[in-house]
Amino acid sequence: MDTKTIFMAFFIMTTLVSYAYPSSGQEDVDDEPLVHPGREFDSLDAISPASQDYNIYMLDNIPPKYKIYLETCMDKMEPIGKCGLDDVIQEILTNEPVSRECCLKVVRAGKQCFIETNKLMFQFYQLKRFASQVSFKINEVWNRCSAEVESPSSADDFAI
Repeated sequence: MDTKTIFMAFFIMTTLVSYAYPSSGQEDVDDEPLVHPGREFDSLDAISPASQDYNIYMLDNIPPKYKIYLETCMDKMEPIGKCGLDDVIQEILTNEPVSRECCLKVVRAGKQCFIETNKLMFQFYQLKRFASQVSFKINEVWNRCSAEVESPSSADDFAI
């Protein structure tokens, strides 16, 4: 057999197998939390010397312009009251909705800032194992927060 025939056979088999098994990206649409609230979520804060070195190395290798952009985004998302970026990450991982106050902060920062900030957070050693699973959830949190902040019932509570 020549190379072209082998390639075509491999391509056809790969295509058929891909139709038979759903991709892992489609499995994220369920409501099962990535991390259960409580001890399992609290254990994500544990930092070992090796993970701290990894995080420092990762932050040091971010391009300077991108780092300035991320710092500006984080400034827009500064804590208001009891709400912080950790609360947003908790919603992404545990499906426990953040408050309207947090949603207001998220919407004020803007969608791109929100997405880029969360991409950075899921590069940290403690969260990187979830990085491939959270893009759908990040968009879901954005959509929920933007809808909640823009709804008439929340317009009385906060002004954008």
